[in-house]
Amino acid sequence: MTRKQLLALAIVAAGVAAWFAFDLGDLLTFANAVAARAEIVALYQANPVTVALSYFGVYVMLTALSFPGAAVMTVLAGAVFGLATGTILVSFASTLGSVLAMLLARYLFRDAVRKRFTNVIARVDDGVSREGAFYLFALRLVPVFPFFAVNLAMALTSIRTWTYAWVSQLGMFPATVVFVNAGTELAALSSLEGILAPGFILSFTALGLLPLVSRKILGRVRAARIQRGFDKPKVFDRNLVVIGAGAAGLVSAYIAAAVKARVTLIEKQAMGGDCLNTGCVPSKALLRAADIVHTVKDAGRYGIRTTAPEVDFPAVMARVKEVIRAIEPHDSVERYVGLGVECISGEARIVSPWKVTVNGQELTTRSIIVATGARPAVPPIPGLSEAEFLTSDTVWNLDSLPGRLVVLGGGPIGCELAQAFARLGSDVAVIEMAPRVLAREEPDAAELVATALRRDGVTLHLGARASAVEGGAAGGVVHIETADGATQVPYDRLLVAVGRQPRLTGFGLEELGIATDTGTVETDAYLQTLHPNIYACGDVAGPFQFTHTAAHQAWYASVNALFGRFKRFRADYSVIPRVTYTHPEVASVGYSQASASEGGVDYEVTDYGLDDLDRAIVEGQTEGFVRVLTVPGKDRILGATVVGEHAGELLAELTFAMRQGVGLKKILGTVHAYPTRMEANKFAAGNWSRAHVPAWALNLLERYHSWERGAG
Repeated sequence: MTRKQLLALAIVAAGVAAWFAFDLGDLLTFANAVAARAEIVALYQANPVTVALSYFGVYVMLTALSFPGAAVMTVLAGAVFGLATGTILVSFASTLGSVLAMLLARYLFRDAVRKRFTNVIARVDDGVSREGAFYLFALRLVPVFPFFAVNLAMALTSIRTWTYAWVSQLGMFPATVVFVNAGTELAALSSLEGILAPGFILSFTALGLLPLVSRKILGRVRAARIQRGFDKPKVFDRNLVVIGAGAAGLVSAYIAAAVKARVTLIEKQAMGGDCLNTGCVPSKALLRAADIVHTVKDAGRYGIRTTAPEVDFPAVMARVKEVIRAIEPHDSVERYVGLGVECISGEARIVSPWKVTVNGQELTTRSIIVATGARPAVPPIPGLSEAEFLTSDTVWNLDSLPGRLVVLGGGPIGCELAQAFARLGSDVAVIEMAPRVLAREEPDAAELVATALRRDGVTLHLGARASAVEGGAAGGVVHIETADGATQVPYDRLLVAVGRQPRLTGFGLEELGIATDTGTVETDAYLQTLHPNIYACGDVAGPFQFTHTAAHQAWYASVNALFGRFKRFRADYSVIPRVTYTHPEVASVGYSQASASEGGVDYEVTDYGLDDLDRAIVEGQTEGFVRVLTVPGKDRILGATVVGEHAGELLAELTFAMRQGVGLKKILGTVHAYPTRMEANKFAAGNWSRAHVPAWALNLLERYHSWERGAG
């Protein structure tokens, strides 16, 4: 805490101490209010302004410091000032006190709580930014929720002070009138419980539900306004139409069929989408071939004599296609038809919120899921379009190994393919605008990958901007600009790997007014678009472009599309792992040090080097580390990065621990088979545990063992 925060906390503590030391709580009882009524009325008649201002100040102080007694003070206002004046005094005093209480709690505690519960508070903030006024108004209307608790809870959010003030005043006004009016008949009341009768509570609870019900009604009115002009069928042929048969679309259709909904899946190209046909599957098959070449070349250090491996590139690419064919049945039309999904090959177009056309056929449906994926991004570099460049989609059509391959982009795709082609025998150069490869990862993790790339013969041009391309299918040069000046990088084939952009056009989003200005289909927390029965998931919706995230989102999109009228689920991105399949692999989940610092999240770092791991030493693969970020002084995991052989598999245990709220102590207490790479997680947990053993405990144990030895 800062000095100012400590001073504010000391003032609050002094107020609390005075409250108990002078038994001020005993003064604010219903019995004392009844007894003092006549005396206070007399004082008010003699000095109306002084008494009113004094009352106002005391009420504000009580509310600001969250002391009890506000209900008695409100009733007393009616007894002393009457209904009109009492209501005005209480309404403004309670609002001012509530705002001060909220601001005081925000100043003293919000930063600490937000750092402790970052993801939770972020989700609350998101809800408050969209619907905070509705919920605050509802809470203020219902006296069952203590107003001081509302003040403290809302202090943790980012709700604007002005919004908090006017919504609070408006929401508390009905209860204020009731309590002040009851005070006008103070002599007839036997206790406050008379005001808080069951009928009163029930009425105000119903009133409190009004804004929530209103929100639902407004949502329907808004949807009706947006969908005005579109003909809504009275009967639907289908419950769900899914556009796109990649990971997101396949899982969406699978879930719908599993719950016996009638679902149609439309794909204009190949089932399985990019992951099966041009992404994850072929790239990992190519990486495997490259790893074999590297292993043979490296066999000498294991005492095995070999000759230089001869790469038959057409055979390598043939095996890549064989792998795709081997996995194709998992995503095939036959399999999904067998599951109960209607599969149509063709180009879909959404013509209304409830109608999709394909191959001249019109399909009516209650809901639609857009899962059209993404395609390689192409930067606007002069001359690039004439260069007949490759992308991650088209590189699989190569029938000969490029002599010189230039890769634009040093992200995961660029690094994986650059290393693979270098190990297969190409002379590879990578051009990356950022000062390092894998800019999202920990700097030392990225440096290990950069070192490995250079060791495999890859030339890295970092902090370099491609300003122009000259050439065509037969080769050319890329002009680059760096801090050291301009230069040229020659190539035989050019591979563009600067990222992927969602497929947003050509199937009707524009005509329906669905926003795509952010570069993805704009959705809410439930993956709904502007039209509440049209959802989007996977790469086309963002914020991540991973196959496993697309499948994760598909569950939310399909369940909300089919059952959203009863219960909706917010998509949860709190624990999303990612892996770059270079050698060494880089696997991450949650916060990195950079992202935690940017988010204002305090953390501790625990490292364990794989050069200490027995299994890594045995295999001769000691490059890498396990790094875990935890809450300061706690074993709760905020994030993790693993670099090394099979890092993606090691990350799974840490991802599970984060998801299930399991700390490093539980990982340390879990028996791991020996010798395995998974032991690295246990040893990292052991490093954390040793760093958090209190010094006083160690000193005490040392004295105990000395006494046990009879050494005094």
